[in-house]
Amino acid sequence: MLRPDFASYPKAHRTSFDTASAHLWETHEGIEIQSIYPASLQQETPDLSSIAGTPPFLRGPYASMYAVRPWTIRQYAGFSTAEESNRFYKKNLAAGQKGLSVAFDLATHRGYDSDHPLVIGDVGKAGVAIDTVEDMKLLFDGIPLDKISVSMTMNGAVLPILAFFIVAAEEMGYQVADLRGTIQNDILKEFIVRNTYIYPPQASMRIVGDVFTYLSAHLPKFNSISVSGYHMLEAGASADLEVAYTLSNGIEYIRTGIASGLAIDRFAPRISFFWGVGMDHFMEVAKLRVARKIWSELVAKFDPTNIKSQCLRAHCQTSGWSLTAQAPYNNVGRTCLEALSAVLGGTQSLHTNALDEALSLPSDFSAAIARDTQIFLQKETDLCQVIDPYGGSYYIETLTQQLYQRAMEWIDEIESSGGMTAAIEKGIPKRRIEQAAARRQAMIDQGQEKIVGVNVFASDASADFELLNIDNEAVIASQLQRIQSVKQNRDDQQVQQMLDEIKRAARSTSRDDNLLSRCADAARSRATLGEISMAMESVFSRFEAKISLISGVYARAMQDSEAFQQARQLSNQFATLDGRRPRIMIAKLGQDGHDRGARIIASSFADVGFDVDIGPLFQTPEEAATQAAENDVHILGISSMAGAHKTLVPKTMAALEEIGRSDIQLVVGGIIPDHDHTYLKEIGVLAIFGPGTSIPHAAITIINQLLKGK
Repeated sequence: MLRPDFASYPKAHRTSFDTASAHLWETHEGIEIQSIYPASLQQETPDLSSIAGTPPFLRGPYASMYAVRPWTIRQYAGFSTAEESNRFYKKNLAAGQKGLSVAFDLATHRGYDSDHPLVIGDVGKAGVAIDTVEDMKLLFDGIPLDKISVSMTMNGAVLPILAFFIVAAEEMGYQVADLRGTIQNDILKEFIVRNTYIYPPQASMRIVGDVFTYLSAHLPKFNSISVSGYHMLEAGASADLEVAYTLSNGIEYIRTGIASGLAIDRFAPRISFFWGVGMDHFMEVAKLRVARKIWSELVAKFDPTNIKSQCLRAHCQTSGWSLTAQAPYNNVGRTCLEALSAVLGGTQSLHTNALDEALSLPSDFSAAIARDTQIFLQKETDLCQVIDPYGGSYYIETLTQQLYQRAMEWIDEIESSGGMTAAIEKGIPKRRIEQAAARRQAMIDQGQEKIVGVNVFASDASADFELLNIDNEAVIASQLQRIQSVKQNRDDQQVQQMLDEIKRAARSTSRDDNLLSRCADAARSRATLGEISMAMESVFSRFEAKISLISGVYARAMQDSEAFQQARQLSNQFATLDGRRPRIMIAKLGQDGHDRGARIIASSFADVGFDVDIGPLFQTPEEAATQAAENDVHILGISSMAGAHKTLVPKTMAALEEIGRSDIQLVVGGIIPDHDHTYLKEIGVLAIFGPGTSIPHAAITIINQLLKGK
């Protein structure tokens, strides 16, 4: 929050550091930070007798930590086709990477084959397209799956993806019991922030339990879930919320595993966690330490006999949200600092983001810098020599204690609501994260939180390096050809029998009807990902989230902002001239569920004085155009994050023209490379707002454009 200049404090305070008066600032978590931390300031004496490798694992999950083996360099990657991703993986493994982390495209996440009309702009754009077992075999061709661990970020379509992986490994000659890695399988956080779900919560939790059961029996070395806080941080959660909600999700999964008939020690040791790491260095270190302590204490209540059940093991990823499109070379420094935080916090594996990810998918050039950042930290520093080097620091230990207390308060709120599934149904975690995100955005827009190149030391210099460009049409053509080939060479009657078995198992309440087992059978018969997903959808239905907006949070934080007041005055001026307030609809097109930006824009524009409509997630251009026309908006704002703007924006314009509403003007937001701005403006886009745009200035720009016609 606001950080007063220390020089403004009375000299006596600056020399004596009186702890009662040396308060300088407050964190996003509401924790007061002092200028100095003597022993007397600690709320309680930390237990420095605890050691790494023993409960509550405050100082690390393993006794030797990096002194024996450094963290695993596990770069998250996947783009275009399976062949292209395979080439990238092999190149990284040859350059020192030790594990694979697979990013799937949005069509795959949402359970659609690449030939489905709803996903035409998403295929191969933000990850690799996987439609069949043959795609999975190409993805891992020539990669020793018995030696390399594979992490797969998949939740909604977890069953067909796991089934393809298992069958591909079998057919490539591996024993599935030897496979090592992690499947994310964290569906609860999808309902809170990321939104790449398919089925309703209860059906989705049944799937989680079936994955636990199957992997416990057949893939004992494979982690059955990676509980993710990363997407909460990216959506705007403060560290206390990220810890509380991630661990609350973990406890819900513990209960699900037990309800599936498993003893806690059969599956809890294979639960791993995935944290985001932002720019608040000391807070991020404290966050990882706190998470291990709380998890150990929470799991202990289930009476495990194996201490590994209480041990929180973590993968970390540096923040994508903290990267700036402005002065992008600065992102190398940001990523390095965040990586350092993860290491000092005790992560087990790490992904470092590339400098150009605020502009596009990472290029080979930028991905190599991101990977090498970790190699430098491992090989050129002494980070691997000491276990928990911050342990005993007055500041870190005090911060750890205070963060622990705040996180436990949020966990208690979730538990008193009936657990996380019930809390999600009540909208509690989503609302609290959105409030935190709106407050932080207001701080940035007012300049209270400094971001170099954005609201301080701003520069007009643009990126002078080549950005990765995915040829969406070429990827679709390749995928369609492969789907057709698979369908031509399979027994359709057998496929239908296997799909019917999936439907029967989905209706069954017997623990013996394991959905992953049925999906693996369907994969062996060469059913596609879309066919398997649709079979379950016919029983479970497809989930549609209710859209609601917070109000007033942004306005309260912006009361002293001149730009905000100017935007409000212009809004009132337009209402006087037009007879109604400026009306904008925010549309999230395609299959991208990351909606932090869209929801902040919607709530803050409402606070500015706009009438705001927000479309449901996953709209088509035609649906968005129809809703915009029915609501008679002045502006249709399209949110794009997956690089699909060159496909979706022209389609939206064509849809508006077809229904006679080409008078509705378009603005576009999201990650859009500079070289695409010219194209979008040439086809008639009114304005383009990229990451780091000040919301009041965006509102002022739009209203001034509207006033030109008055």
